[in-house]
Amino acid sequence: MPREYELTDDSVFVVIGSGAGGGTLANELAQKGIDVVCLEAGSRLALADIENDPGLMNQRMNWNDRRLGPPVWLCKTVGGTTMRWSALAPRFQEHEFRPRTTYGHLQGTTLVDWPVTLAELAPYYEKAEFNMGVSGTHDLPPSFETSNFKVLRAGGRKIGYKEITSTRTAINPVAHDGRPGCLQIGFCTSGCRIAAKWSTLYSEIPKAESTGHFELRTNAMALKIVHDDAGSVTGVVYKDADGNTVEQKARAVAVAANVVETTRLLLSSESSKFPDGLGNSTGHVGRNYMRHVFGFTLASMPKPVNFHRGTRISGYIRDEAYHNPERGFAGGYLIEAMALDPAGVLEFYGGWGESTAATMERYDHLAGAFVSGEDPPQASNRISLHPTERDESGLPVPVIDYALHPNSAAMQQHANRKTTELYESLDGKVISTSQGVAVGCHNMGVARMSEKPEDGVTNRWGQTHDLPNLFVSDGSVFTSSAAANPTLTIVALAIRQADHIAERMRRREL
Repeated sequence: MPREYELTDDSVFVVIGSGAGGGTLANELAQKGIDVVCLEAGSRLALADIENDPGLMNQRMNWNDRRLGPPVWLCKTVGGTTMRWSALAPRFQEHEFRPRTTYGHLQGTTLVDWPVTLAELAPYYEKAEFNMGVSGTHDLPPSFETSNFKVLRAGGRKIGYKEITSTRTAINPVAHDGRPGCLQIGFCTSGCRIAAKWSTLYSEIPKAESTGHFELRTNAMALKIVHDDAGSVTGVVYKDADGNTVEQKARAVAVAANVVETTRLLLSSESSKFPDGLGNSTGHVGRNYMRHVFGFTLASMPKPVNFHRGTRISGYIRDEAYHNPERGFAGGYLIEAMALDPAGVLEFYGGWGESTAATMERYDHLAGAFVSGEDPPQASNRISLHPTERDESGLPVPVIDYALHPNSAAMQQHANRKTTELYESLDGKVISTSQGVAVGCHNMGVARMSEKPEDGVTNRWGQTHDLPNLFVSDGSVFTSSAAANPTLTIVALAIRQADHIAERMRRREL
């Protein structure tokens, strides 16, 4: 049964955020008998609250607090962005853990190698894939081949691509781990009404509650992390569901609030000992923000596709994911079969008039490809706090600065050419390709891992270099972005981090 801990109980491990990183870490610790209090700023939805209505679900799940700068697509709800994600879950490649060694010096970037290798992370990838029900792994079959994927595959083969697969999606292809197989309902970013798509809302959180070592507190907005004179974290100040400001004492704290809120919380927790915020002695908190090189190509095909039927992302092409500098850029990208609901098409295609009306009249003929490519870190791409403006919680308004690096711009242009070629090979008419900066939904890097404290915020275990019992457990710790969608790696790192924390607790080092 779920526990209720006293605010004065300083033996608990406090996890801030219940998404891919926080929800996974909390469950892994609870399974090991470690008492955990999880603070979630949003509310908890039931399966009955999930509807195939993107506009309605945006109201129920979005993090709509005020921000300045390019948009970031985050959720304020139990499960975080695991409620919204499209569930593609490929692994990083070996060379992507060594970007500085592999790519050399890219002018204007702050590339460093990860302090973690693929070999070290491999067993945690295995466990994450089983827990999440990733298709094509652990004897699970590939995902159902949607019409949109079949179009992508046909065009890909026609222009010479060979690595095309409908595996590596964390949506159960058949019943697995107490959750049903996918029914191809579609509209996956509205949540999953039957829980076939993996989310910590209906996987890790209930499992943690069943241990008797876990308490979830919803509508609990973390305001500040506090510490003692020696520089060890002692608790978290938060606003509870009734609007009261309270403090939960803690043995240790992990922040997994996604990059904007993770940055804001670390920087807002300044003190006389840490005047620039927690973990920020070398000035890296909030810097090196990455959001992947995105591209989206929308094409009108000669015959109906009905790409709204089935999973939003149902497979991908890997041929361009490798480092091949002859293309004119470092790193690589994935081409993913992605569908948009009608409102999403309007948002992407934009505008009013005859052209837009004609496109929407042929909605059932549309096919779509999404590009996810490696985005190198830049110190100037950052999240900071506005010096004077405050939001409804009284916290500084986050300011997001992001611009494409020339390497990213070259990659995006190459991807647009290849996806255009792909659809045109099937006599499709490309009606739109994305340009420049897209919405941030793959968010990484603002508290990055580094071997040397002067190069980042956290060490190879996600522990801040500055404080012995403060951890970061979301995509903020990514040293580089790689090409793959980040969620699987976030989960694998959280499982690995939990093992490390438990061992340190066993040795009474934490």
